[in-house]
Amino acid sequence: RLSMQSALLVAVRMERGSRRRSEPEEADKGRMKRTIIKDWKTRLSYFLQNSSNSNKRKSKKAGKHRNYFRPSPEEAQLWSEAFDELLANKYGLAAFRAFLKSEFCEENIEFWLACEDFKKTKSPQKLTSKAKKIYNDFIEKEAPKEINIDFQTKTMIAQNIQGPTHTCFSAAQKRVYSLMENNSYPRFLESEFYQELCKKAPLSRAAQGT
Repeated sequence: RLSMQSALLVAVRMERGSRRRSEPEEADKGRMKRTIIKDWKTRLSYFLQNSSNSNKRKSKKAGKHRNYFRPSPEEAQLWSEAFDELLANKYGLAAFRAFLKSEFCEENIEFWLACEDFKKTKSPQKLTSKAKKIYNDFIEKEAPKEINIDFQTKTMIAQNIQGPTHTCFSAAQKRVYSLMENNSYPRFLESEFYQELCKKAPLSRAAQGT
C-alpha cells in the first residue's frame, strides 16, 4: 500500500511539473502556429499573383482578381469532400501548391498542370514544343523538376513524344495524380493553414457592440 501511495505522489508531482513546463511550451506552439500561417499566406499570395499574371485573358480584366478572395469556411470545407473539388477551386489550387512547396514536392502539381494545359493545345507545332518542354522539365533523368515515376513509363514517354499526341503523358499524369491524392492531399487537409481557412471568422468589435 505504501509503495502504491508513494507512486501516486510521484505521479501527481510529475503532472504538476509538466503543467508548469507546458505553459511556455503552449506559448511557443502558439507563436509557431502564427508563424506557419503567416508563411503560408506569403506563399499563397505569391502563387495567386503568378496564377493571375500567367492567365492573359483574365489579367486584362482587373475585376477578375476577385476570384482570388479568401473562400468562406463552407467553401473551404468542400475541398475535403474530393481532391477534384480542391483542384477545381483557384484559391484551393494555389493553397495546395503552396503546401506542396513547403513539402518540397511542388513538381507534382506543376507537372499535372502542365499536362492539363498540354491536353488543351490544338496547334500541332505547339503540341510538339510543349511535349519536349514537359519532357525536359519533368521526365528525363536529372530534370530540374523530375517527378517520381518508373523507368518503363519514362521510356514510353520518350518514344511517344517523337510523334506527340494529347495522350503522351496520360499514364504519368495518372500516377502523379494518385500520388498527390493519396499522400499530399490528406496531409494538406490536416495542415494548420487549411484548418484556419475552415474556421468561421470571429465577430468584429462593431458587430459585437450592436
